[in-house]
Amino acid sequence: MKTGIFVGSFDPFTIGHDSIVCRALPLFERIVIGVGVNERKKYMLDTEERTGRIAKLYADEPKIVVKAYSDLTTDFARREGAEYIIKGVRSVKDFEYEREQADINRRLSGVETILFYAEPQLESISSSVVRELKHFGRNVTEFLPKGY
Repeated sequence: MKTGIFVGSFDPFTIGHDSIVCRALPLFERIVIGVGVNERKKYMLDTEERTGRIAKLYADEPKIVVKAYSDLTTDFARREGAEYIIKGVRSVKDFEYEREQADINRRLSGVETILFYAEPQLESISSSVVRELKHFGRNVTEFLPKGY
């Protein structure tokens, strides 16, 4: 079964993330959305809430599974039987970071990374921007998938 993992902290999961999942879906028989947990990081939403909200979004899509993980992405990929890591890039800065990560991940495990470029209208949307807007009391629903 061709499996890809789409990983991130997803705090919160944005319409940009949803776009990547929807565009990657035809390429895989199974996509595992890996919600990263880093004990050193402060999150707006706890792990259960992030995982639960994303799982609810894709409840009607049998090819998508949502799981939390707190170890190396390559170890998570191995456990899930994934041959590919799915990542989104919005800018040259994102590209350089993801290129370096892809090289290390390939060296560690042989897992390849597939990059999806953000759709132009979504390039400026990031979880950190959404958190900042929410912190200042702004309505952020336009940046989140419907039902999230």
